[in-house]
Amino acid sequence: MSGRRRFYVETLGCPKNQVDSDKLVGTLVADGMVAVDDAASADLVVVNTCAFIEEARQESIDVVLDLAARKADGAELVVTGCLAERYGDELAGALPEADAVAGFGVPVTLGRKASGSAVPSFDLLNLPRPAPSAPWAYVKVAEGCDKACGFCAIPSFRGPQRSRSTEQLLAEVDGLAAGGVREIVLVAQDLASYGRDQGVGERRLVPLVDAVAARVDRVRLLYLYPSHLDDALVDAICATGVPYFDLSLQHVSPPLVRRMRRWGDGERFLDRIDAIRAQAPQAAFRSSFIVGYPGETEEDHDELLAFVRAARLDWGAFFSFSREEGTYAADLDGQVPAPLVAERLAELRGLQDDITAIHRDELVGEVVDVLVDAPGVGRSHREAPEIDGVIAVPDHLEVGTIHEVRITGATGPDCEAEPLTVGAVS
Repeated sequence: MSGRRRFYVETLGCPKNQVDSDKLVGTLVADGMVAVDDAASADLVVVNTCAFIEEARQESIDVVLDLAARKADGAELVVTGCLAERYGDELAGALPEADAVAGFGVPVTLGRKASGSAVPSFDLLNLPRPAPSAPWAYVKVAEGCDKACGFCAIPSFRGPQRSRSTEQLLAEVDGLAAGGVREIVLVAQDLASYGRDQGVGERRLVPLVDAVAARVDRVRLLYLYPSHLDDALVDAICATGVPYFDLSLQHVSPPLVRRMRRWGDGERFLDRIDAIRAQAPQAAFRSSFIVGYPGETEEDHDELLAFVRAARLDWGAFFSFSREEGTYAADLDGQVPAPLVAERLAELRGLQDDITAIHRDELVGEVVDVLVDAPGVGRSHREAPEIDGVIAVPDHLEVGTIHEVRITGATGPDCEAEPLTVGAVS
């Protein structure tokens, strides 16, 4: 390692950011640098930030300041990602601790000791990535978004949707599979619209899912806009053997959903969920919801509570509305007081925690296939990596193998299991 520059990358935010960081790591390694797992020993510290909501922005700033205090004297600190994309020069002026603030599309020569290395100007989507460190991996199929949801600022700094070609994606999947990856998690800001920007009305997600499923044991899809969840896509997801549906619902009250500039309502969502369960009884469902959107009434809140009870989602996340500059919702009337938002959040989260625990208890005695992610940690089709609960398995099960196990216990979101056979299923 002597003579070679060392770098450390800290990633905040969603799985899409993790893909960006993986590709940044791959590029810096290809440039001759060496990755380290301690910021204090790095010559270059990169923070890939999140800017989706105020809480995420504050966390990003806190991490930048913490790393600035911990990095070695003379080491360089670069802030990139969504916060840099969104605020650019304003952020640079507010963060003198950073040597550079730049979005991924901006070239940055890293100061006095750069020796030709840089955070380069590139489109991250099609860069190579480092060898996988886990038996699963995110694959980002597109960047940007064409939606105009009232609360979301992402299109303003990530731009319109830009889908990758199927050939590029499958080449990346092939490389990951060759490195031992057995589960591919497809992600995008608007996953179900993959390919529509490549031709008038053309949608390519179903054939992509089919092609990826032919290459790896598991395919999982995250962030599906409900209006695009048609029968063909449901069939394709069920056919992969991972009937996991991550639906971006956000709310269920018709007036509030319209005020969010989105499609759907609770009745339509329940009809779709019930139809999928009739087709695939083992299907698992996740969604996220915004609480306290401007104009949300007690009736709207009660409607969401009723939906959560009726939908019986396996997993649910609830977030307080964040007023985002430049969005449609930023200046709407009917702002909900923060104490009331906190009260509604607590009620919804408590209800969903109870439902999730019931689902997990119901699995006791069931036989499932688990992919071993790490010693003692496995997942079935019901658990997305890094997001949902896990299934504890014996430590001797080899990482990257798939085993048939029986669920022997459950505590909250997590389960315990014992293998039925000595060897792996595959």
